[in-house]
Amino acid sequence: MLSDVIKDRIRAAYAAIIEAKSLTARWGQRQMIAEIANTLSRIPGPGEGAASAPAVCVIEAGTGTGKTIAYAVAAIPLAQALNKRLVVATATIALQEQFVNKDLPDIRKHSGLDFTFALAKGRRRYVCLSKLDRMTAQGDDGAGVLPFYPDEVGAPNAAEAQPVYDGMLDALGRGQWDGDRDNWPATIADDVWFGVTTDHSQCSGRRCPNVSQCSFYRARDELQSADIIVTNHDLTLSDLALGGGAILSAPEDSIYVFDEGHHLPDKALSHFASFCRLHSTVQWLQDSKKLLAQSAPALASLQPLQRPLQTMPADMDAAADALQVAEQTVAALFENADIDDSRDDQQLRFEHGLVPAGLQSVAITLVGHFQTLAGGLARMEAVLEEALEDDFSGLDKSLLETWHINIGGMVGRAESTLALWQEYSVSGEGELPPKARWITLLNSGGQFGFDLRCSPVLAADILQDCLWSRAAGVIVTSATITALNSFERFILHSGAPREAAYKVVASPFDYSRAVFSVPAMACEPGDAVAHTAELIEQLPQIVDQREASLVLFSSRRQMLEVYQGVSAVFAEGILMQGDYSKQEILRRHREAVDAGRGSVIFGLASFAEGVDLPGDYCRHVVIAKIPFAVPDSPLEAALAEWVEAQGRNPFMEISVPDAALRLVQASGRLLRTEADSGRVTLMDRRIVTRRYGRAILDSLPPFTRELS
Repeated sequence: MLSDVIKDRIRAAYAAIIEAKSLTARWGQRQMIAEIANTLSRIPGPGEGAASAPAVCVIEAGTGTGKTIAYAVAAIPLAQALNKRLVVATATIALQEQFVNKDLPDIRKHSGLDFTFALAKGRRRYVCLSKLDRMTAQGDDGAGVLPFYPDEVGAPNAAEAQPVYDGMLDALGRGQWDGDRDNWPATIADDVWFGVTTDHSQCSGRRCPNVSQCSFYRARDELQSADIIVTNHDLTLSDLALGGGAILSAPEDSIYVFDEGHHLPDKALSHFASFCRLHSTVQWLQDSKKLLAQSAPALASLQPLQRPLQTMPADMDAAADALQVAEQTVAALFENADIDDSRDDQQLRFEHGLVPAGLQSVAITLVGHFQTLAGGLARMEAVLEEALEDDFSGLDKSLLETWHINIGGMVGRAESTLALWQEYSVSGEGELPPKARWITLLNSGGQFGFDLRCSPVLAADILQDCLWSRAAGVIVTSATITALNSFERFILHSGAPREAAYKVVASPFDYSRAVFSVPAMACEPGDAVAHTAELIEQLPQIVDQREASLVLFSSRRQMLEVYQGVSAVFAEGILMQGDYSKQEILRRHREAVDAGRGSVIFGLASFAEGVDLPGDYCRHVVIAKIPFAVPDSPLEAALAEWVEAQGRNPFMEISVPDAALRLVQASGRLLRTEADSGRVTLMDRRIVTRRYGRAILDSLPPFTRELS
């Protein structure tokens, strides 16, 4: 139960913020505070028994509610009273930096609450001093560092990278840089940055001779005493995937807030998916074999390494040979498959996640090879760790650390490759729900390769095991969680407990100030050619070129064709996604509006969410069609296939709720402040002619409707 002391602290904090900032208390904000406080009061204190219901609440809070203030003033006092750490996870680094640099200092200043906070980022956001030293050292001893996935991020150009590395070392020495990539004054190319950063597998941890100056560990040490840890979904899920408590506090000692929480299920899936790119993995094995040969003389005095250094090259050759057999097996599968020739990268998805017998047999062999590799490399890593800790080994610590970094990286890649082949070494029969398994034939400048992937189709079991059943408390909030006025879609994908608290908090915006219109059209999007032609005809009449508009497409092809069809009419007034970065498009758009000119953005899904264009920056949102998912997504197809196999309707259960959610997000680009007004135009008459369309229409905010 909530004590009177805690209630008074929450009320006083909220009242103080409202008064200090001259705000108007919002009913939705107060509802949200009450819901969070009541939910977290279920967390048992020391010596108390288990909670009667999970301390989990899922809150859809409409745009303008003021979610940040609401969950902060409710959760901070309760977390402190329960001696729990508050972990606030945002969807992006930009949002987490706003929370740390603006929102939390503001709340602490005005609320009367006394708390500390720290920002948590993953290792890859920080420079690795050991790697930086090697990149800037004169007279390299030949013990190079094997790069991160060289098939994904190429080696940097030395002439371009070296001045950057020298500048980094100088800035660190002068105390002018903290080693955080986001705080470096200039943009750092990925290939340059990946040369001097590390991950969990390559990091020597507390054994590293540079640990006292390590940017990552300095930042991590600050987390130990902070009341609030601010991070993002990816790092939170990475920590949970490692068992919890590896980077952040243990789940049992944590109250999590997932802001923009509608991303949580998809983010979880990406963390528990596995993949292997065949040709580049063979290349990695060959590179690793050469590197081990280089290490043999340098590590000759470490007796426990002698046998693995002798046997490992042959093990790598055997694994590479087996991968080439796998490549032949996969190529044969593609020869016999019905492939869509219109795609650049062909995909072969296995129905119901079932692995063909021939591929399963190859996978079983590869599991054996990569178990041998992963186990042998892990034992080598352990020997190197012991040597790093032994001050009397007589070995060059810098050299030892280089090889520890290399072997650690090999362990990580061997284990991730093993995980993929384990997923293909089973038939897939009896999995509920089935996993999605698919192969992509990659074509890069005439160079062909195969990419094998496996992913769960739902994150429900994953999140149940690592989050819902373990965390002290969880708050999930976003402006868009429900679909078709129901939380069922979120529960299906996330596995959130049905006994959790679910609440919809209405936006304070006056939606009657905006119009949702569906104009008369002669065709529907099912006839793509005719629909595109009609968009080209109607857009110049619908869009006022003197205003700021956002036109959203579900298909890149349609966007390009419409742009070609109307560009002459709009002169240079269109900014199209792909021509510039997203940030540059938004900058140019605002610049044009500030100068009194009209501006029209043509964008895809990434412009339908997270884009903030208040007031005159956006008076009209045009949506080309109801945003149904791309039909060739392997995950979407596998999930729909499973639902259909159960005698249910995947279109109504999956496709329609997903599209409804995306349409709400797209429509939400219009009203960003309480003073905003304007128009949303949907160029898709299915919303009024189909039964499912009416259900989608009724799930939209209460705009004034103009339906032709």
